Amino acid sequence: MQKNERTSCGFIENTHLNKEITLCGWVNSRRDHGKLIFIDLRDRTGIVQVVFDESLNKQVHDLAQELRSEFIVNIEGVVTKRAQGTENHELKTGLFEVRAQKLEIITKAKTLPFPLDEIHNIDEELRLKYRYLDLRRPIMQEKLQMRHNIIFAMREFLHKSGFWEFETPILTKSTPGGAREFFVPSRYQMGSIFALAQSPQIYKQLLMCASMEKYFQIARCFRDEDLRADRQPEFTQLDIEMSFIEEKDIQNLIELLLQYVLKTTFNIELTLPLSRMKYDDAMAKYGSDKPDLRFSLPIIDLTHCFEKTEISFLKTIIDNKGKIGTVSVSGKEFSRSDLENYVKMAQEMGAKGLLWIRAKSDTELDSPVSKFLPQNFIQEIKKFVPEFTVGSVLFIIAGDYKTTWPLLGRLRVLLAQKLSLIDYDQLHFSWVTDFPLFEYDEVNKHFVSAHHPFTSPQIGWEHEKQENMKARSYDLVLNGTEIGGGSIRIFKKETQAKIFNLLDISDEVAQKKFGFLLEALEYGFPPHGGIALGIDRLIMILTKSNSIREVIPFPKTAKGHDPMMDAPTEVEIKKLREYGLAKIIK
Repeated sequence: MQKNERTSCGFIENTHLNKEITLCGWVNSRRDHGKLIFIDLRDRTGIVQVVFDESLNKQVHDLAQELRSEFIVNIEGVVTKRAQGTENHELKTGLFEVRAQKLEIITKAKTLPFPLDEIHNIDEELRLKYRYLDLRRPIMQEKLQMRHNIIFAMREFLHKSGFWEFETPILTKSTPGGAREFFVPSRYQMGSIFALAQSPQIYKQLLMCASMEKYFQIARCFRDEDLRADRQPEFTQLDIEMSFIEEKDIQNLIELLLQYVLKTTFNIELTLPLSRMKYDDAMAKYGSDKPDLRFSLPIIDLTHCFEKTEISFLKTIIDNKGKIGTVSVSGKEFSRSDLENYVKMAQEMGAKGLLWIRAKSDTELDSPVSKFLPQNFIQEIKKFVPEFTVGSVLFIIAGDYKTTWPLLGRLRVLLAQKLSLIDYDQLHFSWVTDFPLFEYDEVNKHFVSAHHPFTSPQIGWEHEKQENMKARSYDLVLNGTEIGGGSIRIFKKETQAKIFNLLDISDEVAQKKFGFLLEALEYGFPPHGGIALGIDRLIMILTKSNSIREVIPFPKTAKGHDPMMDAPTEVEIKKLREYGLAKIIK
């Protein structure tokens, strides 16, 4: 098809001047000036201007009149400099143009279902239906190139650090706990099913038993969960496991990995060590186990300030051993309607109400309950909120701690967004450690693992009430989003058996579901631990995307549907019979 080796559109430079080159790509745009026809030719590397001059080759010029957007062409021509004053300094190749001598139209394209340069006005489902067109846009290609660069840097760092990469099975065994699974029926064992792996958790632990010591994998994971902007039914994580280590060993490794990745792909210097806080402190101060630390606005406990209150609903909450918390804002002006709007927003978040108190002066307060507040209220508040001065506002929510503090955490973020307190160019990584070992499931009335049932409890756990037991677990948080989680694992059979018992997993069920693991624990299992980083979430934040759908080549919609493939779809009865499912479906 071509004599010369193909040159990429975005790589044309001074060394190509006055040389004949061959280009292949998509017609990005066409401009007809009569005897001169200009096209912008695009490939993955960029765009270059091509000129068809009637005086140079009329046959090629006439053929160029057929060109339309997204036609794929093969062009041979000579690289020249653009005429002075016509340069395009926004393009890497904007000083050059290719004067076409030969043109071959490889394939034609009909009118696209949406213009590629007006994507913000296009429905996302339409974009996903024609994802192969959506991915032609430079912004999408930049994101996917960045995804490649980040994953390559991760592999490079871990290889240099002595890790081995292994693939673990995707078709695996259904196990209790965790998220809902996707099932795959087996034709070979009629009536039995595989589960798609939620993560490589058990396999990577067994690799430690196999003395692999340092494992990693860019793993595909599958969870049948309710979807949102940072969650997909299938996603990718960096999975890591190590033997003979403690929490700090894994955390230090991940910090160095992130430092390497950010420097290599973004030329960003990450200062180490990252900040660390315990789960209980994160909840008390920020109302979240994944706090956004790009701004302050801590939650402050004001319960003691209202112990002698005459405000009946607050008195009732205190009598019922509830808590009163506030987020204090200074240096911002609020109209009365602004404050009432925050009350409505808090109620929409699930709060029963939001009380605001504003300092009008050093002695005067403005609030719906100001007449019930004592004269020395400002002085008392300053003991807990020293910055409470003229113009400051206390936003107060009260109730039981477990529901009130998360609401205050959401209010904290809402205020930061509305008041423009967030530096969106900042990357703030932090560790949250010492999570609860168990959480109580109010629906099913029993305890479940806060992380997973293979998480090692902290020393002394046997002497604690179940709700107070702590885990040797840790999460990595970036800008208020959890991007990773891990733990030190159980490596003794008796400990694992006790944890199963506390989770109401009977010996019979444990043997049926996890017998292979329990047996492996009897063959010399090393102390070990690991972590998984959500690659999609990390790239979403690093590329400032609004959803992980923007950084995954072929994602599902928010309802778990693939508009391009029209999946999931119904299956013929004949196929269902092959798997023994026809009767079940009926």
